[in-house]
Amino acid sequence: MNAPGTGEGVHPTAVVEAGARIGAGVRVGPYSIVGADAVLGEGVVLHAHVVVGGRTEIGAGTEIYPFASIGLPPQDLKYKGEPSRLVVGRNNVIREYVTMNPGTAAGGMVTRVGDNCLFMASAHVAHDCRVGDGAIFANNASISGHVTVGERAILGGLCAVHQYTRIGAHAIIGAMTGVDRDVLPYAAVRGERGRVVGVNIVGMRRRGVPRAGIDAVRRAFDALFGPDGTLRDRLDALAREGADDPLVMELVEFVRADSSRAICPPAGAPDRRDA
Repeated sequence: MNAPGTGEGVHPTAVVEAGARIGAGVRVGPYSIVGADAVLGEGVVLHAHVVVGGRTEIGAGTEIYPFASIGLPPQDLKYKGEPSRLVVGRNNVIREYVTMNPGTAAGGMVTRVGDNCLFMASAHVAHDCRVGDGAIFANNASISGHVTVGERAILGGLCAVHQYTRIGAHAIIGAMTGVDRDVLPYAAVRGERGRVVGVNIVGMRRRGVPRAGIDAVRRAFDALFGPDGTLRDRLDALAREGADDPLVMELVEFVRADSSRAICPPAGAPDRRDA
């Protein structure tokens, strides 16, 4: 790590506070600010007017565009200055005006973002969130505090996710959708209040899931959202019938996991919150 402000890639107008740890090959653009407790991994690029504050770690190869605000205090009235952290992984692209906040005492003191994610302009990651590898946030997509986003999930432009909600791996959320319930892995969700409208077939194909696997997931969705019994009854039946299928069991385990939110239902279904 280089001493603050001494690297060849630090623009003369940038401010790198004493104590900041700067990796080899880092570029800090004009008028950017790097706080005293920040850590920038090898090859990180901060374009002009970027702010990286707080106890923030940025993984190697991540590129942050102008006017992004990364690691400043969370937008939570309960936050009282505790030494929480924001940890951002490797090779992420963080575009203009993106905001990411560190954790709080109520959420484990850390916000984590995985590797190889894309955050388009004005996206927001709130305190205590967990974002998996390869996730994509389109313009103005926002997640509230304590949200979990699975790997390779896609959040459409202007969508908003309620606090403590889980977005399963490979799910896709449509533009301008409000999500207030847990979204199953591989689900496609859209609407003013998000509802399942199908399976994310494109995402599954990109992952390399064969046709048989896609069909198995479709049948599992039909079984989970069927008309008979409670969700627990249907889930137990699905677990018995799909015990040998890892994709089906991924759905079962997601539903069985502890959560404060109900499962997002299909479009047109009754508003059932059974367990």
